[in-house]
Amino acid sequence: MGIKSRLVLMNFLQFFIWGSWLISLGNYMGASLGFSGIQIGGVYTTMGIASLFMPGLLGIVADRWINAERLLGICHLIGALLMLYATTVTDYFWFYIIMLLNACMYMPTIALNNSVSYNVLEKKGYSIVTDFPPIRVWGTIGFIAAMWTVDFLGYTQSAGQLYVGAASAFLLGFYAFTMPPSPPLQKETKKSLMSTLGLDAFVLFKQRKMAVFFIFAMLLGAALQITNAFGGPFLEDFKTDYPDSFGVQHPNLLLSISQVSETVFILLIPFFLKRYGIKTVMLFSILAWVFRFGLFGIGNPDDGLWLLVLSMIIYGMAFDFFNISGSMFVEKEADPTIRSSAQGLFMIMTNGIGAFVGGLASGWVVDHFTENGIRNWQYIWFTFAGYALVLAIIFPFVFKVEKGEMVKGE
Repeated sequence: MGIKSRLVLMNFLQFFIWGSWLISLGNYMGASLGFSGIQIGGVYTTMGIASLFMPGLLGIVADRWINAERLLGICHLIGALLMLYATTVTDYFWFYIIMLLNACMYMPTIALNNSVSYNVLEKKGYSIVTDFPPIRVWGTIGFIAAMWTVDFLGYTQSAGQLYVGAASAFLLGFYAFTMPPSPPLQKETKKSLMSTLGLDAFVLFKQRKMAVFFIFAMLLGAALQITNAFGGPFLEDFKTDYPDSFGVQHPNLLLSISQVSETVFILLIPFFLKRYGIKTVMLFSILAWVFRFGLFGIGNPDDGLWLLVLSMIIYGMAFDFFNISGSMFVEKEADPTIRSSAQGLFMIMTNGIGAFVGGLASGWVVDHFTENGIRNWQYIWFTFAGYALVLAIIFPFVFKVEKGEMVKGE
């Protein structure tokens, strides 16, 4: 295969693993294991806790000692074993511990996957801004394929979804070792205290625009975690009023429209970055989150299905225009010698602190608006929409970049 095809397969498998359980695990925990809203949100915070230190830590390892593609493979092989073990656990405490360990293995691989992709493309003379999005879109396709696989197999409320994830993790674990080498770039020279402690990427906080960027990455990471944890339970709660509706019968298929939308917006990223610049693209993302939550609040799987579908479509802009563009922004701003560390720091802020806060806060909000076991989803989603609206109002006033930044020289 050509190098682009090989990167396509790597990205496909990377997100197929995540898609096999990320959206439907809440259904499994609530319907089959009987976990509460706080407990479901708690399990989702494991990704946040792991992302607080693991992406940064392994990013440092990849920058200094071990090839990024090898580290990627090792993490997936260990993660596969943990997912297999999780299928045997029904107790909340031990399920939480196993998923935390699994998150410690999986979350760093997102940044490592990006680092390997960027490194290979640069060595082959390709443009990251132009050539990476069409490759990364296959990651989203992989995520969709996993969601559909789990749905059609009837695993949305069973441990079967974890078997699917484990099998794909084993496959990528071995495949990663066949990728072109992405060796460490930092040389053994006299190092500062910051470098010795492995905190190289934190120097980016000295730049005001980067500090503001990372803070908003954290705040939007919280927004992303909300629909990951409770999109499935939200649709499940309509089974009494609309038991035969498409959204209740096939929740993963309905929710997967969000990922289908991602595939479109990923391909639009180069156009929007070149036309509007990074600041405007990120503002579009934040406003899209407002509509994402607001439409959930007024929609339902019956006569309001079109509102839910519209929310799924908007999700593509909400996710891609910050997460994918943001990763590319970090890549452009970071020195090549701290590339993996910088991507790890981005993960810490979005899927680390952001996901941790989002998991706990969303669980609390859901339980706060739950009375006698009945959740008031309209109040829940409007609360989240209000949160995103506040971010959209503040962002353009505090994030300062030069006009056209991020697209110069492309």
